[in-house]
Amino acid sequence: MSITPFSKQQLLPQEEKLEIEKHKSALFIGIPKETSYQERRICLTPDAVNSLTSHGHRVLIESGAGANSSFSDKEYSDAGAKITSDTKKVFSCPMILKVEPPTLDEIELMNPQTFLISAIQLKTQKKAYFEALAAKRITALAFEFIKDEDGSYPAVKSLSEIAGTASVLIAAELMINQSVGKGLLMGNITGIRPTEVVILGAGTVAEYAARTAIGLGATVKIFDNSITKLRRLQNMLNQRVFTSTIQEKSLLKALRRCDVAIGAMRGKNRTPVVVTETMVEHMKKGAVIVDVSIDTGGCFETSEITTHEKPTFIKNNVIHYCVPNIPSRYSKTASMTISNIITPSLLKIADDGGLESAIRCDRGLKNGVYFYHGILTNKSIADWFNISYRDINLIVF
Repeated sequence: MSITPFSKQQLLPQEEKLEIEKHKSALFIGIPKETSYQERRICLTPDAVNSLTSHGHRVLIESGAGANSSFSDKEYSDAGAKITSDTKKVFSCPMILKVEPPTLDEIELMNPQTFLISAIQLKTQKKAYFEALAAKRITALAFEFIKDEDGSYPAVKSLSEIAGTASVLIAAELMINQSVGKGLLMGNITGIRPTEVVILGAGTVAEYAARTAIGLGATVKIFDNSITKLRRLQNMLNQRVFTSTIQEKSLLKALRRCDVAIGAMRGKNRTPVVVTETMVEHMKKGAVIVDVSIDTGGCFETSEITTHEKPTFIKNNVIHYCVPNIPSRYSKTASMTISNIITPSLLKIADDGGLESAIRCDRGLKNGVYFYHGILTNKSIADWFNISYRDINLIVF
C-alpha cells in the first residue's frame, strides 16, 4: 500500500482565494498659515493639492498660507482647494499639515483624535507640548523621523541639501557685500588665488556645500573626526579634496588661510564646539563664517543666533552668519521639497485605507509616528524629556 503525503481532500480542486481589496479612504486636510517667527514655507504646493483633489481628497487652506512661498490663494483654489480666513475652521479638520510644530494655542483649536503631520524640532520643544498632544489624544507624525526604503531620512536629507548649497551662496554674497565684505568673488579667476573654503563636518550639508564651492572654482578643505564619513564624501564628490581629522594645529592652519568657514557638524545633543574664539581671532580680516549648525548650538565658539532680517554680525573682524532654519530663506524651493516628500505619503495613507492601515503596511511611515492616540511612542523623546512611552510595534502590528 502506497503512502501519499496528501489526503484525498487535499488532492481535490480547491476554491481560489482572492486577496481582499483594501478600502481606500478620503482625506480631509487642513493647512493653516504658519505663525512661527521666520517660517515662510508651506507643506503642499498647488500641484500637490491638485494631485490630492483629483484623487477625491479635500484640502482646506487658510488664506495667505502660501504667500511667503510665492503661491497665491488663487493658485490653490484653481488646484481644487477651499480657501478660508477662519483659522479655527482649518484646525478643526481631521488631518492637519504644518511645517513648524503647532503652538499650545493651536493644539487647543484641534479636535480630539486629530492626525497631525509637521516637523517636531525636538531641541526647541518643551514638555508642555507633549502633554497637550496627549490630552487631545492626537496621533502625530514628524517629517524628521520618516524613513525611506533605504533607511535614510528623506526630509532631513533634502533640507540639508538646500542648507549646504545655500551656505556657500550666502558666503559668496557676503564676500562681495561692500558694507561688510572685502569685494571678493567666490571662484577661481585666471591669475588670482582661488577662494579657500573650510568645511567642518562630512554629512549631507558638507557634501552639498563642497559640491557648490568646487563648482564655483574654490579650493575646499574638509574636516571631520570620522574617517569613514570623509572617505564616503571623497567618493560622493568623485574627486580628491583635502580631508583631515580635526586636529588643532592643522585646523588652525587652514582657518588662517581660508576666506570662508562653514560649520556643518551635528552631535547627539549639542553640536561640539571645535573652533575656539582664539582660532577665530587668527582668521583673516573680512573672512566669512556660516554656522549651519547654529540650530543645535553651533560649532564656532563665537557664534550667536541671528535672524533672516539681521543675519550677520562682526566679531574679531570676521563676518558671522548664524541664522537657524536656512532653508526658510529659499521658501519656494524648500516648500517644493517638503511637498515632494509628503504628497506620496498622503496618497499611500489614503490608498491603504487610512493611517491605521498605512502604518501597519509601511515601516518607514510608522517610524515617523511619535504620538499614537495620545500615547508617546518615540524613545528619544521619552529619554530627552523623561516621559514614559510605549513601543509602537507593541501597539500596532
